[in-house]
Amino acid sequence: MKNFLLLVIIGAIAWYGYGKYKAMSAREAAAHYPAAATHASPSAASETAQFSCDGRTHCSQMRSCAEATYFVQHCPNTEMDGNSDGVPCERQWCQ
Repeated sequence: MKNFLLLVIIGAIAWYGYGKYKAMSAREAAAHYPAAATHASPSAASETAQFSCDGRTHCSQMRSCAEATYFVQHCPNTEMDGNSDGVPCERQWCQ
């Protein structure tokens, strides 16, 4: 029983650490590869100002279809377009 409890605690710590690592990696990638387009439209510029890559990767963390679309197009390691059709969060936001 002690060994099982120790294994569960170690697993929880590893899972927490991996989540922190993933968020940090996403922030670093966003800093190194900013989504700056030279011929961006005014609406694209306001969208860029409204959203930023902050480590969120899932639909449940988004507040709108526009936000999910921004994250899929500009942020690394997102998991919001399961069928790879370019439309994220089809069940929750982008119906």
